[in-house]
Amino acid sequence: MTPPPVPRNPLPGLPRLIATDLDGTLLGAGGTVSARNAAALHRAARAGVVVLLVTGRSQHRLPEIYSQLGARYLTICANGGVVYDPVGERVLACRPVDPDRVRQVCMRLRERVPEVVFAAHVECGGRVLHEPGWPRPGGEDGRAPAAPADLTGSPVVKLQARAPEREPESFAALVADAVGDLVEVTRQGYRGLVEMSRRGVTKGSALATVAGGLTIPAEDVLVFGDMPNDVPMMRWAGRSVAVANAHVEARAAAGEVTLSNVRDGVAVYVERLLDGRA
Repeated sequence: MTPPPVPRNPLPGLPRLIATDLDGTLLGAGGTVSARNAAALHRAARAGVVVLLVTGRSQHRLPEIYSQLGARYLTICANGGVVYDPVGERVLACRPVDPDRVRQVCMRLRERVPEVVFAAHVECGGRVLHEPGWPRPGGEDGRAPAAPADLTGSPVVKLQARAPEREPESFAALVADAVGDLVEVTRQGYRGLVEMSRRGVTKGSALATVAGGLTIPAEDVLVFGDMPNDVPMMRWAGRSVAVANAHVEARAAAGEVTLSNVRDGVAVYVERLLDGRA
């Protein structure tokens, strides 16, 4: 698919691309998009700004979000593993971890954390399989129970490891120490949940690739985020904003801080840009 056209002359003072995380950033109470956030992004798009969604979610969990936004923006999914075109309902890019490497990761982590359970986003995020011990029941969020061997039988765009009783920060550090040479390790929440992607695949690397395809340099990109998995794109972009509820790592990486997700922090910041007050 040909990328969407980029306006040659966006309004003065505006970034050429706005990229925003979803959960904890654009999404507010109940995991929904507020009318104010949707309207602010619409205004930015009408002003000539490319709007891009960047999320840890798989694409099968996005239709409701597009409905709430009233728009189907190009989306980076699975922490950078997939670039998805919702208009054409097509995967434009997919960078998975090969099955042999997934097996090595699972084996190493089971040795270090015997109680760990896994979920795998396979088929470029089209399906999500989880082991029987996964905390979420089968069928929720499109997940399906599977035998451990099934999780490692196909390329995986995102592997999740969960140990709910472990302290989140120390569990993430343990996973990074155990398998950081095999995969990219990050997290998007405070629970004992760690996510892994192909080495070098992050929200930041995917954003750089998409922006490059649109001939938009980093200095013309504005990003919003709240969690450690947003840090790579915050460090890459010319302007980065954390919501007030952000994890300490995201706040440290961001150049600015806006209001929290439940107070429409993204909209507040974008409105100020559009009104020439930022």
